[in-house]
Amino acid sequence: MRDSRLLNSGIGALGAVAAIGLWQFAATAGPLADSPLPTAVDAFRAFFGLLGTPEMWMATWDTVYMALVGLIVATVAGVLLGVGIGVSPLAMHATRVPLEFLKPIPPIVILPVVVLVLGPTAGMGVFLVFMGCFVSIVVQSSAGVFDTDPVAKATGQSYGLGSGEILGRIVLPSALPYIGTAVRVAAPTALIVAVVAGLLGGGPGLGQSLLLAQITGNQDQLFAYVLILGVLGLIVQGLSQWGERRLLHWHPQYRKQVV
Repeated sequence: MRDSRLLNSGIGALGAVAAIGLWQFAATAGPLADSPLPTAVDAFRAFFGLLGTPEMWMATWDTVYMALVGLIVATVAGVLLGVGIGVSPLAMHATRVPLEFLKPIPPIVILPVVVLVLGPTAGMGVFLVFMGCFVSIVVQSSAGVFDTDPVAKATGQSYGLGSGEILGRIVLPSALPYIGTAVRVAAPTALIVAVVAGLLGGGPGLGQSLLLAQITGNQDQLFAYVLILGVLGLIVQGLSQWGERRLLHWHPQYRKQVV
């Protein structure tokens, strides 16, 4: 198992090196040599230069703060509402169409209204992240509760368990894989929305730094911020996968994945 992970990590590292080499070739001797695209060497030089500036770390913190707070609030509210919907077949069928209608709508469509009401602030970013993650978490949570094995619930009733005990001991553990998947998928979305809140809404964070680099024509710094966002995205994805595996280590789907 460990050897397989090391092999996969090595292959992934080779793929990253190959992509960087292709970027360097395209920007120096390839078809993009005369374009504004900076070379990989210049972008990485700017990347390491930004690591020593407090402005970059403050912008990163603002972005992480908006993404994390919005995701936590969306998770708590989404799970509570999803459980409430999932335990009632009537509520499940009544809300299915409205929720599926709202799920693909990006939160950016309400950005002008949110900026008008809340201004270009961190609160605006948190609200947009909440809107971008809430509906999908509600849908997954309600589906997990609704799809609980009826035989398991009937067995609990036959052993004299009350409604609250069935919910806590049978329904919620059965729905946890759905909830874990919803939060794992929502985590990168939260980061993307937090960046867009600064890029298009004027809020604080890396999105605003990207916009300033674009306005000033600093292409090296612009792509350096893109690299920072890529690294941050890898960290968020890795942490969300790790948390899901640890939370659901008891589930057969994840038991073999935990070292």
